[in-house]
Amino acid sequence: MPFYETVFITRQDASSAQVEQLTEAFSGIVTANGGSVTKKEQWGLRNLSFRIKKNRKGHYTLLNIDAPAPAVVEMERNMRISEDVLRYLTVRVEALEEGPSAMLQNRNRDGDDRGGRGERGGRGGDRFGDRPRRSFGDRPDRGDRFGGDRPDRGDRFGGGDREPRHVAGNEGEPA
Repeated sequence: MPFYETVFITRQDASSAQVEQLTEAFSGIVTANGGSVTKKEQWGLRNLSFRIKKNRKGHYTLLNIDAPAPAVVEMERNMRISEDVLRYLTVRVEALEEGPSAMLQNRNRDGDDRGGRGERGGRGGDRFGDRPRRSFGDRPDRGDRFGGDRPDRGDRFGGGDREPRHVAGNEGEPA
């Protein structure tokens, strides 16, 4: 029999128990039509890329199916009828994956790496690794950065020989 992977998204306001009931109902349809569901994974409530039927989030569920094509067609028909299912996608695959899917592997890896504030340290610690901390004394002065006194900036910025600008309305007179 051919192998299929089905992912379906249910409404965000459905409870986990309702999502579990839907999963059992769809797997029951497959088994009633001569197939078997080898793996059921609930990926949890996740953000959607765009709104689907006024929902911003949805419960994702993966089913690995070993069943004839008519069983999958009947399952998809029931998914279309159900108001709780926002979207579904069924893909025929050469072989079914053993173990957790990539989505669950990423979640487990992220959860293990974070682990409190272990690697980040407390407040005021060495946040940037081996980079030395700078103090205000290490920074160059503004005069050093711009080459000392700038005579072209006028009296306000360190003395200059330039004539002051004329203000509008006093074109004939120096300001």
